[in-house]
Amino acid sequence: MPKFSANLSMLFTEHDFLDRFDAAARAGFKAVEYIAPYDHAPEVVAARLKKNGLEQALFNLPPGDWGKGERGIAVLPDRVEEFRRGVDTAIAYAKALGCGQVNCLAGIAPEGVNAETLRETFVKNLRYAAEKLEKSGIRLLIEPINTLDIPGFFLNTSRQGLAIIEEVGSANLFLQYDIYHMQIMEGDLARTIEQNLGRIAHIQLADNPGRHEPGTGEINYPFLYEHLDRIGYAGWVGAEYKPKAGTEAGLGWFREASKITKNAAA
Repeated sequence: MPKFSANLSMLFTEHDFLDRFDAAARAGFKAVEYIAPYDHAPEVVAARLKKNGLEQALFNLPPGDWGKGERGIAVLPDRVEEFRRGVDTAIAYAKALGCGQVNCLAGIAPEGVNAETLRETFVKNLRYAAEKLEKSGIRLLIEPINTLDIPGFFLNTSRQGLAIIEEVGSANLFLQYDIYHMQIMEGDLARTIEQNLGRIAHIQLADNPGRHEPGTGEINYPFLYEHLDRIGYAGWVGAEYKPKAGTEAGLGWFREASKITKNAAA
């Protein structure tokens, strides 16, 4: 059974951010992830990880002004210097948190800029970030996101993501595969993951429709868990969903999966 990381940007939101680490550990999670840690000093976040014996699975490069609707700046030609400063910031946090990988959100395509220019900007930024992160022993990931939840997002399918990775040409650039987003955009989940396993460094989940807990929608998660085991996926699976009725009330899927894992290990 896969090992699960709690996404603290979506789970345990009934608590203040730093208290979500405690709540995740109490619920049985061994790792956490989230959009970004930058509102808190790195040593403060690191202390919460250490206190709870948690591993930092992932976080994003600085994504711009999230509150104003920005969802990454990597494709924006007029934000290159800001992007590069963000890489330095992410490295500092990753080192403090013992985190071996960060995700780069491409961003929403701005009006009036052609797709070729956006792609060129994205590729150049990824080359810069992948090289700099590699020197610090940190992997860089990119994540395709569906166009229903984030209209205009530049990177939308695994095929597009893999083509970008090939164009960048770095061995330190990987795919973050979000099952929920890719179910909406392309389906064929199991085969896509298996065929591209060597390039997938992190997986996230939520059910569809609604982006709620596994078991609330159309995706056959028990099959996918077994499939990930069978093909040898060894990374974290991030629980990045919107609880239907509070985080604790919706953790039956996680408790059941954890029970199966314990029984298999016995």
